[in-house]
Amino acid sequence: MTSKKNILLISPFFFPEPISTGKFNTNFVKGLVDKGHKVRVLCFHPFYPDWKVKKSDAQLEGIEIIRGGSKISYPKKIIFRRLVLEFSFAFFILRKLRVSQQGMDIVMPIFPPSIAFYFILPFLNKKIRKVGMVHDLQEVYSEGKLGLLNNLIRFFIHMVEKKCYSHCDKLLFLSNEMKKEAKKLYNLADNKLEVQYPFVTIREKITNDLTTVFDNKKHNIVYSGALGEKQNPIKLLHFFSEASKKIDNTIFHFFSEGETIRKLESLNKSKKILFHKLVGKENLEELYSKSTIQIVPQKENTSKGSLPSKIPNLLASGCKIFVITDTNSEIEKLFINNNLSLVVTDWSNDFLVKKLVFLINKQIDKKHQQTIAKKLFTMDEMILKILR
Repeated sequence: MTSKKNILLISPFFFPEPISTGKFNTNFVKGLVDKGHKVRVLCFHPFYPDWKVKKSDAQLEGIEIIRGGSKISYPKKIIFRRLVLEFSFAFFILRKLRVSQQGMDIVMPIFPPSIAFYFILPFLNKKIRKVGMVHDLQEVYSEGKLGLLNNLIRFFIHMVEKKCYSHCDKLLFLSNEMKKEAKKLYNLADNKLEVQYPFVTIREKITNDLTTVFDNKKHNIVYSGALGEKQNPIKLLHFFSEASKKIDNTIFHFFSEGETIRKLESLNKSKKILFHKLVGKENLEELYSKSTIQIVPQKENTSKGSLPSKIPNLLASGCKIFVITDTNSEIEKLFINNNLSLVVTDWSNDFLVKKLVFLINKQIDKKHQQTIAKKLFTMDEMILKILR
């Protein structure tokens, strides 16, 4: 286990891609390199949040980055965007695989997307260990959608994810809930499944760039990060709208970009709800420190699909956290078992407003939050589980 490894990481999302998966992958690879491992990354040029390619030749010391996708034009419709991403990335990986896998000990696909790994399986050197990391279970998010097209998509997702996961020598999930669901869906062997929560990445370097954004005389209630279907955006806006009417001395903020946030901005009628672009990673600590409360929403019946990667950083920052999730979800149990505030399992506006008032007035133990973050959310443990 202590021997140094040559690792090929496969994901479209990597530095300087601002999406959370891109930041996660970048920090994880840096952690591997810091421990003496050599990493080659096959990724795309950044395109988030507007799904428009932003060519980049940016490099990181000690990491070989091979980029593709510079000429892709993504459609406006979400489902077709996803298909273009999946198949174009698969084609790119197929073209680069023969040379890129030479000298590698481990190939590490980051799921999703999954189609690239599905197609390269016959061409992978059999001596290379296949270690997958699962960020989201796409089949979970396809459940409950009606219609022939959605049924076909769900069948296709099941087929692809089952083959990809079954052919990995090891799979690392970011929550026990995801592991159990994947094991049930795909009949996976338990002895090759590992769980490790996402890791803390903030470094407590607080900038002073957001002073004009926040009114420090008011309670600033914040949602920040990528915003898509799994965050229940319409219901989140309705919650903010209702709370803005009923709770004095509050301002509500969205820090996000893309099609969904533009839709919410067009629907918003409240002057107490403000919209901002995503902050740079250098400003995350300041954003959390200036937030009275950070909201972490999960759409009903989707908690088994992923665990929000921002949770470790929010805990480490000492910020108050308001989680909306499913009953008996892993994140609910994590918060209750570790005496963290606040987790709720009901999306009704009156209930959410009542709980928000409670959390605004509640004193929390920041040091306790930070202790839990250091205990449960460590990169070293993740690296150990990947390599052993």
